[in-house]
Amino acid sequence: MLKNINKYFYNTFILTISIFLIEFIFKIVSNQNPIDFSTIRVLLGVICLSLVISYIELLVKDKYHQRINLIIVGVITLYSFLQIGFNNFIGVYISFNVTSQAGAVYSYFFDFLKSFYWYYYLLLLPFILLIVYYTLIDKKIIRIKVSEDSLKTKNIFVCISLLLVFGFLYNVSITLDVFQNKLQPISNKELFKNPTNSSIAIKQFGTTMYALLDIKNIFIKSDVETIETEPSYKQPASQNIDDSKWLELIANEDDTILNYLNDYYINNKITEENSYTGLFEDKNLIVIMMESVDDIFINEELYPNFYKLVSEGYYFKNNYSPRNSCATGNNELSGMIGLYSIYNKCTANAYSTNIYPESIFNLFNNKGYKTTSMHDYTEKYYARREIHTNMGSGRYYDVDDLKLEYNVKGEEWASDEEFMKEVVKILSNYKKDEKFMTWLTTVTSHQPYGDSTFGNKYLNLFNDSKYDDYNIKLKRYMSKLKVLDNGLGVLLDGLKKQGKLDNTVIVLYGDHYPYGLANNLLTPALPYSIEEKHENERVPFVIWSSDIEPATYTQYTSYVNIVPTIANLFNLDHDTRYYAGEDLFSSEYESMVVFADGSWKNKYAFYDASNSNITYYTNKEYRLEDLIKINQNVENKIKYSNLAIQHDYFNYLYQKLEN
Repeated sequence: MLKNINKYFYNTFILTISIFLIEFIFKIVSNQNPIDFSTIRVLLGVICLSLVISYIELLVKDKYHQRINLIIVGVITLYSFLQIGFNNFIGVYISFNVTSQAGAVYSYFFDFLKSFYWYYYLLLLPFILLIVYYTLIDKKIIRIKVSEDSLKTKNIFVCISLLLVFGFLYNVSITLDVFQNKLQPISNKELFKNPTNSSIAIKQFGTTMYALLDIKNIFIKSDVETIETEPSYKQPASQNIDDSKWLELIANEDDTILNYLNDYYINNKITEENSYTGLFEDKNLIVIMMESVDDIFINEELYPNFYKLVSEGYYFKNNYSPRNSCATGNNELSGMIGLYSIYNKCTANAYSTNIYPESIFNLFNNKGYKTTSMHDYTEKYYARREIHTNMGSGRYYDVDDLKLEYNVKGEEWASDEEFMKEVVKILSNYKKDEKFMTWLTTVTSHQPYGDSTFGNKYLNLFNDSKYDDYNIKLKRYMSKLKVLDNGLGVLLDGLKKQGKLDNTVIVLYGDHYPYGLANNLLTPALPYSIEEKHENERVPFVIWSSDIEPATYTQYTSYVNIVPTIANLFNLDHDTRYYAGEDLFSSEYESMVVFADGSWKNKYAFYDASNSNITYYTNKEYRLEDLIKINQNVENKIKYSNLAIQHDYFNYLYQKLEN
């Protein structure tokens, strides 16, 4: 039996052990290394938090202390449990800045729970042990002396003194070089102020501290830590670029952030013309962002229309659509403006009033095209009518404008086949000599993959014994893909009947993989393994025109390269410095895909930013200084993309240069 234990130290000890055990288990079940410097930092943070909470508990009656501790540990347990579930189900850690993602999970709550691996439930262990301890052990073996002056100067002094000591050590763990991984392009100090990269922030600070920092960031915006850029302006090699007005703007601009952006973009990479420049000049363009489509869709037997486009067009086999918060809306936005969206925010919605003069719509508007955009669902998740209009779309059509049926019994999506019929009708209004550019976003193949009209419609296609190891959810997903493929057939036939097919280029890419299906369910239908992190984010990217020689390209790429590539192919007036992406056909293109958390992949290696590990595929290995340079360049592209969006930079730039 233990006697005369100070209540303050006792509660601090109980909270520290309970919360740190949650954090330690979280590291293990999320495949993080639990034995490194970040674990020390997490422990110090937990001690500081426990010191504060324990002192607050002294202000209330003793009988409430256990309840408070149970509530706090219970909330942290639930938050950590949901975080690992979100990351497994959606592909990213959730942020309080992104409430719509919580709504998306709520819509598929049972699928969400079913996606949990058994070992995730180990996170519940500290909370259960605390309940058992308080119920069976605490009162029987421990008597605690509660000092009469517990609320007086003595305890305040003890609390402040301990906080100063552990707070100092915590600060040291953030700022001291020995605690900083050299390959991590964003410093722990900056990450503490702006935890925008949730994968790295949770790794470095733990789920509890990340939650507090995330909440803080909603109400208190920290100053941005800038990145070193070229100290002076470099005259572009091309004689067609006159930057005199831009230089004058920089000289007279007083806003620090805007001038950081000016300095970065005026010195950004300029891509010269190449043999593909103007290949499709004056042709029509249809871009189709396909909902939840991965390489399962490349199947001649099941999906002949898409296979025709792949086999007759330019197919990029190493294309990815990296997952982030609100992936459909954010990856659509990135595909339209060539910038990286903000990882932990529904960027398209949060900055729906932004004007993007450099968007794909405006590039074609400037060339005299009629531009439109269409989607066969409502604005429940994304305010596309405002977003697309501000990006220059001449008119936006949603599911109601197109008069399509949706909310069919057992599912909530419209038919992509019926969608394409309406698209063909709208395109029929254009005369043959009228140039058009339209953006289509499909919906039928979105989760859920349970019992539904379109999920069941083509299940008979999978009666063959070769599909015996296909889960029923996978078959229903593939049944929905058949509806999309039928829709592509409707579009191709309609354009051909109107005499427009030979003068129309069709670009297709998947917005993200079908994240309602676990990797082990997708594996039987894919021709490659997706066990490596981010490998499930591989999706098709195709550029089709009736008059090109089919080709397969091995460049590593993503949606940020769509606009600059199309701009070059159509010989549109554009400045390549305004984009984070590049023209894929340029001889200077650096073959690499950048993932939302700052990880990257090329033919030589995969770098995992969340744990600073690199996996090599060949004998080539990077020197440490080369890796640091690559990571810094990746961070620059992401950070300045984010800053440009946050400050509506290109709208500012165009207005200033015009004036």
